Amino acid sequence: MKTVIRMLLGAFGLALVEGCAGPPVVPWQGEPAVILVSLDGFRADYLSRGVTPHLVALARAGVRAEAMHPSFPSITFPNHYTLVTGLRPDHHGVVGNTMFDPKIPDVRFTMGTHDARWWDEGEPAWVTAERQGLNVGTMFWPGSEVAIHGVRPNEVVPFDKNMSDDVRVDRLLSWYDDGARPRFSTLYFNAVDSAGHRYGPDSAEVNAALEDVDEGVGRLLAGLRARHIPADVIVVADHGMAGVGAGHVIALDHVAPRGSFRWVTGGAYAGVDAVAGHEAVLERALLGPHEHMRCWRKGDLPERFAYGRNPRVPGYICLADVGWVIERDDGAPEHPIAGDHGYDPMAPEMDALFEASGPDFVGGRVLAPFDNVDVYPLVMHLLGVRALPNDGSLTPFAGVLRR
Repeated sequence: MKTVIRMLLGAFGLALVEGCAGPPVVPWQGEPAVILVSLDGFRADYLSRGVTPHLVALARAGVRAEAMHPSFPSITFPNHYTLVTGLRPDHHGVVGNTMFDPKIPDVRFTMGTHDARWWDEGEPAWVTAERQGLNVGTMFWPGSEVAIHGVRPNEVVPFDKNMSDDVRVDRLLSWYDDGARPRFSTLYFNAVDSAGHRYGPDSAEVNAALEDVDEGVGRLLAGLRARHIPADVIVVADHGMAGVGAGHVIALDHVAPRGSFRWVTGGAYAGVDAVAGHEAVLERALLGPHEHMRCWRKGDLPERFAYGRNPRVPGYICLADVGWVIERDDGAPEHPIAGDHGYDPMAPEMDALFEASGPDFVGGRVLAPFDNVDVYPLVMHLLGVRALPNDGSLTPFAGVLRR
């Protein structure tokens, strides 16, 4: 065991050296850089598993939240855009990972769609910061690959799920070795979410993914130190993850006639539109009581979800109990079912990670739970950039900011 540990430590040390060696040290000018790091699917309580020493050290040196609540629906694209706009999905328009828009007929948005029209109801922090004269860079972030309001980041890398975490970090660090040196940059890791979906949140594979992204964060911090870059590093997740029991699948076409609805999305929650002429049939089928699921018209969702007014929201939303998923039939599921997210944002399993450390943060503080809309005003405050109107607040960070 000791030999294995020494080998692992040696490999990690080499990785740090490789990530840090070589770049010329150019004095940093001005206020600290701000780096927003997303660990997709990193549930808040994963931090206590004893496999993420760099993240634990970062939290101890700075601040962490007991939990950060995602916005509804608690899925990837809507919440990543909320984190950088401070707007609920209903307000920024990215209401799902898949969606339709009455103004863009017969086009289905998916996570592989690159069309600025789907993103322009909100303005992300990198666009506003660049417009106000700052250099910005995005290493993978939903929306960053298109020109939103005509603006692209100064540095942008198209998403490549096969790019290793080490390469992602080194690519971002390279921006600080040349003339770009972004004042604001983003970094994204997907390993924890992928493992959680495929194997479930309590699996050995998730723990291995936690170790992997932790090493990535450690490599980033070491690289910044080697370059003498003062940086406020904010580490967040878009949502948590819940285990899904074997056979816990609700087949929607066993609830409502298949020809009565157009399928939009499914998983922990489902969205469907009524087929013309079948509205009454669909309503009778969906709006009654169901085991492990509740459905609403889009305008009747619980107010605390702040969801259902945007035209892109499907006409009917069904939400599964935690641990269940909704699919269009009981055949091969559209979504992996060992783990999923998209549930009620207040479910503990959806609690997301938040921690931050750097020159602008008081150390050793633990924050009460807050909503993820509050991350955007924090980022804009640290950048000294005028924030656009948003749904968030700096209130959760009162007392932990040095300026």
